Amino acid sequence: MKFTFISILFFLFISACGTQGVEKDEEGIKTSMDIKSGLKQTSSENKSLLPSKIKDEKKFKNGLTIKWFKHGKGELIRKEEVVNINYQVFLEDGTLVDGNELLMKSELPFLVGYGMQTKGWDIAMEHLRIGDFVEIFLPSKLARGRKGVKGLIPPNANNIIRLKAIEKVNPTNIIDGTKVWLLEENKLEENKATEKSVVDFHYMVGSESNPKYDFSYKRNIPFRMRFSDNGVISGLKKALINAKRSDKIWVLVPASEAYGANGLLDLVKPNEKVFYDIFVMEVS
Repeated sequence: MKFTFISILFFLFISACGTQGVEKDEEGIKTSMDIKSGLKQTSSENKSLLPSKIKDEKKFKNGLTIKWFKHGKGELIRKEEVVNINYQVFLEDGTLVDGNELLMKSELPFLVGYGMQTKGWDIAMEHLRIGDFVEIFLPSKLARGRKGVKGLIPPNANNIIRLKAIEKVNPTNIIDGTKVWLLEENKLEENKATEKSVVDFHYMVGSESNPKYDFSYKRNIPFRMRFSDNGVISGLKKALINAKRSDKIWVLVPASEAYGANGLLDLVKPNEKVFYDIFVMEVS
């Protein structure tokens, strides 16, 4: 049985490459649409997220509620940190609409504060600690809102998230303030990008104020970058030195290595950081 994936963005492109019936969701990201609306699943597919006795509860004025099944003893999660999570997303009728087990992954990374899921996720994550096991109620305005997701999440549907915050993921490298997470490395490939290389890659790019403002995926054409190109920000060039074909890379670029005090049109505000989700297609 196949499922529709609205999971964390960096796996969406990879998943779509191996599925049938690919089409664009409300935000233009490729997702497999092999599921029929109303298909019900239960938490039995991910037994590690079965709920237990509620130990604590916090309600917010915006309608969001967090219930703790377990309080972790780790650090408080902060914006701009990458955290590995184990999670499921349900509708109120029990329909499972998202979760890392649908991608056959025991956990997935999540960057806090950059709209990788919906607004409610980023709000909730900053109230959690590593080791927490929680259930989060997201009112529709903090979830998929009036649009929903066609064929999967109805308009104005509230979401229920069960989530374990497993561990923080430190950057693989920090170059002049640019943070680089090498999430998946092609260890069989020896050809690495140098300043003389041409790198073809698919990407999603966004800022805190304007998440996911551009995707190469929706055009079905990877971006071709030469390190000599003037139109590419310096932080991205530095991050892609030593990149290899099939590497999966996240890059968080400070304003000083991106668009600085001027920003970029109406896409990036002045002095704002820029986040790239990159899948390297080829290095030549």
